Amino acid sequence: MFHVRYNCAAIQPRQKGVIMKRTICLFVIFVFAISVIFAGGAADRNKIVIYTSMYNDVIDAVRSGLKAQFPTYNIEFVQGGTGIIQAKVAEEMSSGGRLGCDILMVAEPAYSLELKEKGVLHSFKSAHASALAFDYDPEGYWYPVRVSNMVLAFNSSRNARNNLPSSFAGFANETRFRGLVSMRNPLVSGTTMAAITALRDKYGYEYLEAIGRQRVMIDYGAEQTLNRLNTGDSRIAMVLEESILQARQGGNPNLEVIYPTDGTIVIPSNIMIINDHNSANKNSSKAVQVAEWFLSMEGQKAIVEGWMHSVRNDFTHPPYDSKPIEEILANSIPVVWENVFREKQEIHRKFDEAIAGGR
Repeated sequence: MFHVRYNCAAIQPRQKGVIMKRTICLFVIFVFAISVIFAGGAADRNKIVIYTSMYNDVIDAVRSGLKAQFPTYNIEFVQGGTGIIQAKVAEEMSSGGRLGCDILMVAEPAYSLELKEKGVLHSFKSAHASALAFDYDPEGYWYPVRVSNMVLAFNSSRNARNNLPSSFAGFANETRFRGLVSMRNPLVSGTTMAAITALRDKYGYEYLEAIGRQRVMIDYGAEQTLNRLNTGDSRIAMVLEESILQARQGGNPNLEVIYPTDGTIVIPSNIMIINDHNSANKNSSKAVQVAEWFLSMEGQKAIVEGWMHSVRNDFTHPPYDSKPIEEILANSIPVVWENVFREKQEIHRKFDEAIAGGR
């Protein structure tokens, strides 16, 4: 059963600029259109609300497994982009009441550092910790649950592979593609924020300035990115690998991934449980059971079927048409999550200024 929840709360900007103005409009649209997908139908004492940035197709992949594992639980997903979810949580926290969720699964791992510092998370010792291939909080406040990769992509029916940039550096600096490149908005997309921070760390703020000069088109969702590639409006895009893999499996083999020569940006996203003092339903013990399912082999199978990579070191199958994560990690750009957390506002401002200046 599908439902829509509306939230009309105002979200105030902290800065002015072209991207910020568009972002405010997007916040209003998304907050009004957040999707809520229900599984199960038990009493509220068994209710678990999950705020997540996972795509609805991925939620569909995990929903049946959760229902089979927890037939008496009423598990509700509230879906939105990471920036939208973060704004929603910030508004709930500022109101002084409880959060509307029991579990958080957003794309930006740095958010885990922020929420741990604010004291709203519940710690637990996962039985799957020894099988995890990525770092987790030593105190058990967050664990990686899925891996996304920021890559480049193109449409092979419109462009020859050898005539396109092969790196993130080329994406920003090859002037013959000025006005013909696109990417998501880091003010809204957590994975794009992570990517921009990693590229800033590697190349300096000059990288953001180069993107501005390149007159990059800002996409407000993966669907828009794919549409630009399909129509030829964009010749090359900075995009999550999973979006291209999903399109290919869905019957569009012309969309192809480029694993950048200067490194793929690997983003392991976390699962967090809200403590009983701050959560919607005071069901931390049941939320732990749900989190453990996500970290299990069965849960990770559903994640991989959703075109993302597993976080387990004993799960050997990559998503459809991808490469093993070990190969991708061998040439990757590291993300310093403390920088994403501590320098977010500055990077947002610099990005906004760069895009406005490039127009």
